[in-house]
Parts: sequence; structure tokens; C-alpha cells
Amino acid sequence: MSDEQPLKGPDLVRAALAEAKAAARAKGTAARKPTRRLTGLPRSPGDARDPVLFGSAIQRLIAERGWEDTTTAAGVLANWDKVVGAEIADHCRPVSLIDGELVLVAESTAWATQLRLLTKTLLARVRDAAGEGVATKVVVRGPAQPDWRKGPRRVQGRGPRDTYG
Repeated sequence: MSDEQPLKGPDLVRAALAEAKAAARAKGTAARKPTRRLTGLPRSPGDARDPVLFGSAIQRLIAERGWEDTTTAAGVLANWDKVVGAEIADHCRPVSLIDGELVLVAESTAWATQLRLLTKTLLARVRDAAGEGVATKVVVRGPAQPDWRKGPRRVQGRGPRDTYG
């Protein structure tokens, strides 16, 4: 019996790599180091093989896929408090911005009325932040009221308030 212990960890990896290199040399398929760089191929400054900044790569992807309108609308919705100001943003939230129609939900009917009066100002602030034509119309909705309708069949009328009087 020999006193050698089995190889473990990095030593085992080194031994396996040495065996693989020896086998490759024996077959004649050993990896060769490149001796010179291929200089005969013309490369333009914007070659696809060159590394690019992450932001540039994302901008190119957005342009290739035609997502400019979607990303602009998402930017307006995500930065709503910066676009319209903290006071207005505290009392309403944007729901959607599709095909130039900006839908807002106010926290109260009073704020819904106020936002309807500020429609031109809101459109100007969105235009200043995101560009011309991003938002062309503002639809303001009041707070959601409870819906008493239950089930597929219902009777037209005032609803549960009929039983109180």
C-alpha cells in the first residue's frame, strides 16, 4: 500500500487539467495560443463586437423594438410627483397614459373638480417633462364608489337604500 492520499480540491483540478492537456497533445489537438491578431479585417467604430455602455444598449433595444412611446409613458407615470409637483401628486394618481389620453384618479370629488380645472396646466407640465404629443387629453375620475351590484342578475333601482326608508 502506498502512503499517498487521494487528491482533493484545487490539487484534483490541477491534476485533471494536466491529464487533459497531455491527452490533447497526444492526439495533436492541443489548444494553441494565437500568435497574432487578425488585422486584415476592417472594423468600423460602431462594430457590433465592441463593448458599449449599458444605457446605449438599452436605448438601441428600445429603438429597434419601437418601444419609445411605451417607455415615455412609463416615465411620466413613474415620475408623476416630479412631473406635476408634490401637492398635486399627493391628491391624485395616474392610472394610464395610452394613445395620448392620461387617466387620473382623484382622492376626492373636490380634487377631481380642481384637476379638471387644471387640465391645461397638467398637459403643459407633461409636455415639458416628456415632450410634445405624449399627452393630449386628460380624463379625471373621482374616487371609486362601492358597487352594490352582486351577481349576474339584478334589479334596476336605487339599490340597498330602498330598504332604509
